[in-house]
Amino acid sequence: MSERESFKITISEGCGEIVEKKSRFIANVFPVETQQQAEEKIAEISKKYWDARHNCYAYVIGVNGENTKCSDNGEPSGTAGKPILEVINGAGLTNTLVIVTRYFGGVLLGTGGLVRAYTQSAQAGIANCQVGEKVLSQKLTLKVGYNMINNVQYYLSQNEISIADSRYEADVQFDICVRDADRQRICDGLVQKCEGQIEIVEGDKGYYIL
Repeated sequence: MSERESFKITISEGCGEIVEKKSRFIANVFPVETQQQAEEKIAEISKKYWDARHNCYAYVIGVNGENTKCSDNGEPSGTAGKPILEVINGAGLTNTLVIVTRYFGGVLLGTGGLVRAYTQSAQAGIANCQVGEKVLSQKLTLKVGYNMINNVQYYLSQNEISIADSRYEADVQFDICVRDADRQRICDGLVQKCEGQIEIVEGDKGYYIL
């Protein structure tokens, strides 16, 4: 499987709530990196809302969403966990857990009503989260003489690349992170801008928020 260029994640927790025919649906959304983190959050929420009728959930984890799970937690099959999962997938998110807690209001909603309620509450929770994008990127260290500082800084500014760290020693070193797809173009541009008076050292390659 080829590497994905980018994927969307939640980078903050969020909470949303709706009321449907006196039943309360409280959606809690969490960024998660592993299945263990997800299961710990599910246990935490189940303990917090111990008196609720249901704590239904879904999560998607992994660059390609390879770790996926959902639970109806006692609701009729397919009326809670699957709709929550479809909201996560519909938003294009991974590394995301959504738990919807239901306090029963005494009125039956029917399967269609439950699907709508769990869908809407999950959407409300995600709407209150901060969403970010992780991009397949290459870390680079740029080593130049002091006479090339302005050239490097100008080129990076023109290409909207932030300097993560800088060190002023015998030479000057700038740490940057660029999209893997742009790596060769950026390196070639820096060499040209510095008239060949630059050393570019490749660091870790991975998914980073730029």
